[in-house]
Amino acid sequence: MPKRGSAERAFLVGIEYRSRSKAPARTSKPALTAGAQAARDSASPPTSSKAPPAPEFSAEESLAELRSLAGSAGAEIAGEFLQRRDRPDPATLIGKGKLEEIAGAAASVSADLILFDHDLTASQQRNIERVLNTRVIDRTQLILDIFATHAHTREGQLQVELAQLEYMLPRLSGHGVEMSQLGGGIGTRGPGETQLETDRRKIYRRVRHVKEQIENVRRTRAQQRQRRESAPVATVALVGYTNAGKSTLFNALTQAAVLESPKMFATLDPTVRAVTLPSRRQALLSDTVGFIRNLPHTLVSAFRATLEEVQRAALILQVSDASNPLSVEQDAQVEKVLKELDAAGKPRLLVMNKIDLLPPRQRDSLRDDATSVHVSAAKGIGLSTLLDRIDQKLEGDALSRVHLRVPQKEGKTLALLEARARIYSRAYKDGLVELEAEAPESVLRKMREWVVPQ
Repeated sequence: MPKRGSAERAFLVGIEYRSRSKAPARTSKPALTAGAQAARDSASPPTSSKAPPAPEFSAEESLAELRSLAGSAGAEIAGEFLQRRDRPDPATLIGKGKLEEIAGAAASVSADLILFDHDLTASQQRNIERVLNTRVIDRTQLILDIFATHAHTREGQLQVELAQLEYMLPRLSGHGVEMSQLGGGIGTRGPGETQLETDRRKIYRRVRHVKEQIENVRRTRAQQRQRRESAPVATVALVGYTNAGKSTLFNALTQAAVLESPKMFATLDPTVRAVTLPSRRQALLSDTVGFIRNLPHTLVSAFRATLEEVQRAALILQVSDASNPLSVEQDAQVEKVLKELDAAGKPRLLVMNKIDLLPPRQRDSLRDDATSVHVSAAKGIGLSTLLDRIDQKLEGDALSRVHLRVPQKEGKTLALLEARARIYSRAYKDGLVELEAEAPESVLRKMREWVVPQ
């Protein structure tokens, strides 16, 4: 065991199966352009009946992502091992011989745990631990651990706990036939079965309790959303791969103080803030949990109450890391999760973030178009263009140009116009203020008595 307060030393194990379909070769095009093209392709119907396969991560790229995940969990990387084989070994995933090789390598660097860049069955995990004599964690368990660390609100903690319990249940029942009531016969009866069934009952009871609490949260969130939707204020949801810069963009647009961190999954608890658009209309911007390759299904299910904000949004801002050479693959993974949420058909705007990290020549060659905008949330580049584009894409709370005569004593009304309308002309006459203004329908409804018929 590591000393108290010191980071655990993790040994990473990656696997590549040669029989899997090869990822398409990388082109010399900048990742930014390719990422924008991927999002455009996903938003428009394919021209042929067979869609091209989604780009995949290579084994090395996948192992690099595991390295980032381990760092976010607070681990210190002690060593790495990448194995290529034709097919998975049903008992140990990578074969007993390779396990013995890993055991020696991990022992030589004093590793506290082994992280597999793959999901393990309960029996595989048990068999591997038996050979390695070291704690073994698979990719899903690592992501769940990171989520548990970063969940600060009661809602986030409940959602993570539900995912962990559902992950644990099949593993609890996988402790061998000798502990199962279903086995029957000699050698399957004994004191162990009572403890196993007791543990199962406790977990099932806790799962029911947590689901009830999450359902209460879901109802409350639905009521809040219903109140918001009764007013003509559109919701814009930020989605994207983890660490694409969503929270930094959220803070830049709303002047909020959401945690910004280079660690993966730094944002778990959803935040909604108002943003004023160039037309003076208001919209609600919702920051959401980052997506990742093979996001555990238990997490998607547990966070469904939170991710309903994405389903109900009038516009989705898909944030992509322009500086990351894997932006095409990452965008494809985001697309998969959006399809699982039945939100793939929503109006969408691709926001290519972190352009300040690109070489100057490449940055100067970038051009915004109808489906993509290039920004740097950290440096404030391109944010006014992004707000303009959001304004154009939102259809609710229509703008109208009107002539108004407002009594000067109506200070509250004049202040509302100043804050929420574009004023083109203003004149003072006989205690009245005559204005030519463009304002959203939600504002004009409050001042119908002062609108001058054209």
